[in-house]
Amino acid sequence: MSDVRVQLPFHLQNLARVGSEIVITVSDPVTADSILDEVERRYPMLCGTIRDHVTKKRRPFLRYFVCQKDFSHRPTDEELPDAIKAGNEPFIVWGSLSGG
Repeated sequence: MSDVRVQLPFHLQNLARVGSEIVITVSDPVTADSILDEVERRYPMLCGTIRDHVTKKRRPFLRYFVCQKDFSHRPTDEELPDAIKAGNEPFIVWGSLSGG
């Protein structure tokens, strides 16, 4: 079990009525899928906002960052670095903007 820090964009913070960062407990292996499964379990109002209900694919204007790297297009079942598992670095869900 790992206590994982998750940072959410402002609109999802408001929806879940939480601050910018939440801490959740995730069983091994710690992956983007396992983190988001737990976030959606603890905050059901976020179901379907980060990932599609059926396909579980990331919503188009959200990105995932891990250890200051964009993990948005990496496999979501890939085990995340130890810094995430140890709580030293947050798993970041970032709202992206289009345009210039």
